Amino acid sequence: MRSTPSRRATATGALIAAAALLAVGVQTGGATAAPAGSAAPAAAAKGADPGALPAQLSPAQRAELIREANATKAATAEELGLGATEKLVVRDVVQDVDGTTHTRYERTLGGLPVLGGDLVVSETKAGATESVAKASRATGAQLKAVGTAADVAPAAAEKQALTAAKAEGSRSAEASKAPRKVVWAAEGTPRLAYETVVGGLQHDGTPNELHVITDATSGEKLYEWQAIENGTGNTQYSGQVTLGTSGSSGSYNLTDSARGNHKTYNLNRGTSGTGTLFSGADDIWGNGSATNTETAAADAHYGAAETWDFYKNVMGRSGIRGDGVGAYSRVHYGNNYVNAFWSDSCFCMTYGDGSGNAAPLTSLDVAAHEMTHGVTSNTANLNYSGESGGLNEATSDIFAAGVEFYSDTAEDPGDYLVGEKIDINGDGTPLRYMDKPSKDGASKDYWYSGIGSVDVHYSSGPANHFFYLLSEGSGAKTVNGVSYNSPTSDGLPVTGIGRDKALQIWYKALTTKFTSTTNYAAARTGTLAVAGELYGTTSAEYTAVANAWAGISVGTRPGGTDPEPGGTVFQNTTVKALPDRATTNIPVTVTGVTGNAPSDLSVAVDITHTYRGDLVLDLVAPDGTAYRLKNSSSSDSADNVVATYTVNASSETANGTWNLRIQDAYAGDTGTFNSVKLTF
Repeated sequence: MRSTPSRRATATGALIAAAALLAVGVQTGGATAAPAGSAAPAAAAKGADPGALPAQLSPAQRAELIREANATKAATAEELGLGATEKLVVRDVVQDVDGTTHTRYERTLGGLPVLGGDLVVSETKAGATESVAKASRATGAQLKAVGTAADVAPAAAEKQALTAAKAEGSRSAEASKAPRKVVWAAEGTPRLAYETVVGGLQHDGTPNELHVITDATSGEKLYEWQAIENGTGNTQYSGQVTLGTSGSSGSYNLTDSARGNHKTYNLNRGTSGTGTLFSGADDIWGNGSATNTETAAADAHYGAAETWDFYKNVMGRSGIRGDGVGAYSRVHYGNNYVNAFWSDSCFCMTYGDGSGNAAPLTSLDVAAHEMTHGVTSNTANLNYSGESGGLNEATSDIFAAGVEFYSDTAEDPGDYLVGEKIDINGDGTPLRYMDKPSKDGASKDYWYSGIGSVDVHYSSGPANHFFYLLSEGSGAKTVNGVSYNSPTSDGLPVTGIGRDKALQIWYKALTTKFTSTTNYAAARTGTLAVAGELYGTTSAEYTAVANAWAGISVGTRPGGTDPEPGGTVFQNTTVKALPDRATTNIPVTVTGVTGNAPSDLSVAVDITHTYRGDLVLDLVAPDGTAYRLKNSSSSDSADNVVATYTVNASSETANGTWNLRIQDAYAGDTGTFNSVKLTF
């Protein structure tokens, strides 16, 4: 087995880009014990293969699956070909209705955490391994070569981390714990390193949890990421709603016993601790005005409840971690604090009161956005930097939209806008737009090679755009009274499949395909794989996923809707699964061409695959002569084959049946053939 690419995942996230608060907002066997429950009712009605939908697991069922995964992790490590000093640590287990189990692991090497070593093993109900998604493609030999003796002292690593934090404007920066020795495998060749976490405050008052990775041999800074991911009641944004509370006549408090005992606290302008649990003599909270301290609490408490219900009733997930335990909310953070954030360290959502303490950031979509950072952290753990960071932010926006549509209050109906209620720009405009992200003045509409260097709140734009296109399609449309007009990068139309299907595809990809280092190309691979599992690789849904990605410049459209200039095109666009360790022939019939094939025969290939180094590609002429297009290579670790090859086939008669021969040379990765196009 070979590894797949990786990066360290997120721990927390703020809603708004720190550098632009007032304006807007590095790439790279399982348990089968408890019987799977039924699919979530809202999800099961979408026409998907019911067996491939996520099962509703109780916390006890999930705990049993984790116990069994722990009992078999040594055997799993051996099956994966891990070295003698490598061990697996079970992070999470999810299960499909048909009993397919997806177990997420971290790795250690000689007792040291391997950052970027996370992987997901998917097994059938019978225990056969179906696929392995790895965050790092480092080889076993490369990992074995990593020593444990450091040339750099921990103090030097800590000093470098503090310097990095101060350079970014951090205040009262100090290492929150001693640097820990790790193996850094998220990028390039694995190496011994230190991870230092810097505390204090960021320049805008947001808590600081900056992780800095320092090479333990050279002292070079290798990587850094920010772990704070920048959230009856009379609410300010959702009107009068029902809240889950505790207590009895004369003594009530904001504890929702039906949703994991989620609690809402008043920080009263403080910036640390939990503050005071909201309580009162009656069970009425707030008056709809920001001047009443209970109003923000009612909004935050309601947002947490609706997000909990969305994940449980639509996705079958019981709480952020899937263990039935509720997080908690803190409101009235700081003074004039214009942001909201999720933090893993407290397992909580925190909300500021906005400019002039008049517009708390407690709207429903903000609450859902922040709670989803927690879900992401406990599933794919997408690193909060580079392309994976943009996907992390987009995931929070995507499910925030899902929660709004799910809740569907008259005061805040569902839309494809982010933060439209909190008026953070002061002119009534939203924080972000999903149909055309660039309308906010900073977000990107389409993917491009340098997008990983853009702030994650803006590099999220293409993924938000993908989700809108997949849900609603391109062009002009009005939804719940809001007008949208979504373009595509190639100028071609995209037909949407509906929001519910799009949400289900993204959720299953997040929980079973994505890893800490997933980038845009890998996200395409993962969502296509999920669309194939749910609806089949010849379905309209599968085609729509490919088209929506092509609409934001990630991959090509099935069938090559962009014919080559000149010549006559013959193609095969019948989507076909590529089994592991098998040979697949894709025929292309050529007719009506006089004489021989050209000396520059163009062969355009589009294959979705989790490890293209597996594949050997040949073009086989009608007489059986094979022309090698691509060799297998253990060092070719990228996803997918989207390439055009040129073959000198001038000695071959043009007419007849040609074949694209696809050989999967190694075990552990599978894919899908999308199209091949020959231009004569």
